[in-house]
Amino acid sequence: MSVKKELLSKDNMAEWYQNVIAKANMAEHSPVKGCMTIKPYGYAIWEMIRNELDKLIKKHGAKNMSFPLFIPYSYLSREKDHVEGFSPEIAVVTHAGGKKLQEPLVVRPTSETIIHESMKRWIRSYKDLPLKLNQWCNVVRWEKHPRLFLRTSEFQWQEGHTAHATEQEARQEVAEMIEIYYNFMKDFLAIPTIKGQKSEKEKFAGAVDSYSVEGLMPDNKAVQMGTIHYLGLNFSRIADVKFVDEKGAENFVYMTSWGVSTRLIGALVMVHGDDKGLVLPPRLAPTQIVIIPIGNTLDFAQKLFNTLEQNGLRVELDARQDVRPGAKYFEHEMRGVPVRIEVGERELNNNQIMCANRVTGEKTTISLEGDYVQELKNLLQDIQNTLLQNATQKLKSSIIEAKDKEDFINKIKNQEGLVKACWCNEKECELSIKEHTGANTRNLPFDENEKELKDCNCIWCGKKAKKIAYFSKAY
Repeated sequence: MSVKKELLSKDNMAEWYQNVIAKANMAEHSPVKGCMTIKPYGYAIWEMIRNELDKLIKKHGAKNMSFPLFIPYSYLSREKDHVEGFSPEIAVVTHAGGKKLQEPLVVRPTSETIIHESMKRWIRSYKDLPLKLNQWCNVVRWEKHPRLFLRTSEFQWQEGHTAHATEQEARQEVAEMIEIYYNFMKDFLAIPTIKGQKSEKEKFAGAVDSYSVEGLMPDNKAVQMGTIHYLGLNFSRIADVKFVDEKGAENFVYMTSWGVSTRLIGALVMVHGDDKGLVLPPRLAPTQIVIIPIGNTLDFAQKLFNTLEQNGLRVELDARQDVRPGAKYFEHEMRGVPVRIEVGERELNNNQIMCANRVTGEKTTISLEGDYVQELKNLLQDIQNTLLQNATQKLKSSIIEAKDKEDFINKIKNQEGLVKACWCNEKECELSIKEHTGANTRNLPFDENEKELKDCNCIWCGKKAKKIAYFSKAY
């Protein structure tokens, strides 16, 4: 059976996506509806994301902590918009230890409220600010239409929470985290994104302003890959988080929160994968190079493995005797390993290696008499660059403008791309667009041009446009 028939075509994104995740042995649906079991290979990819991003978060000044999974219901209910925003998604514990609880507990959908309770105790003066906290954890948001990695009732994520003395400092925090996420996804995941502000309808429940980095998938549906929120004084007033400034006056702190989740893995699968399976950027891949000995070359392959590993490459030696080389090729292509090294009798005799590029499929011969380690590192960097270039070109070519309402409807209906349009910035208009097309605003890009708005009317209602917005359907 051909690879294409085995996996289906990427044109059939839904089935292809499920097939890739299953055949790459990344995750499966759990006995609990809406939840998933992340298998070792899928979790290894998450660990690569987590470890790299954790370095950036710590460099940014945030410290990791762990907060309780359970949150008193009263904490959420203090903030009206917050509890209403999460109400359809929350799971509530009413009984424990064989008894009914005096107060129900919410299984963490996000941790603002309980973290702010701790901040209330820890912050006393301006000397305690800024306070930047982060945690890696699981959260629960009950999902009606689950899809592995993209939308599940329970998922892994990181959530940062910060407190500042001034609005300016808090807004600077937001700006810096937007750039950290944007650059991380570009440089590490090789996925270009669009950064911008969320609409009033789409912003985080209880926030003053929300921002996002949005990725576009090959079927032109969007994925919200990271969110950053300026909370202002909304939560600090409710939790009574105050500090005494240099003049002795008492003030509320300004807050932010920000996070990404295992949804990044779903985006990674769709953006880079092909009809042969998963394709992983070398900087992210748990295994960057797999060595496959053919014939009586195991000792030679083992020495090569040792050298590459000692030089900091993530390498695997597939020495299984009961699996044919062709089956190994297929398996490691499915897993998205960037480079495959084939070592046969000819390579052994000529003191060389044959390298297969997962992205292009090209094979090149590298002599072991030169600086072959550096050549392999260069090859991995070339693959990383190629993936980013391909994804960037796809994103740019998929950003389209609608001429009028009819054109807008057709472009959304046919999922022709990420539709850039003038918009009145009114919630009622956005709700109408969602009702009639299934699309919503992804974000309002930072690079909007005032000249574009000068003589521009809303693509939907015809009123004077106030914003440039990106519209699409989304996962």
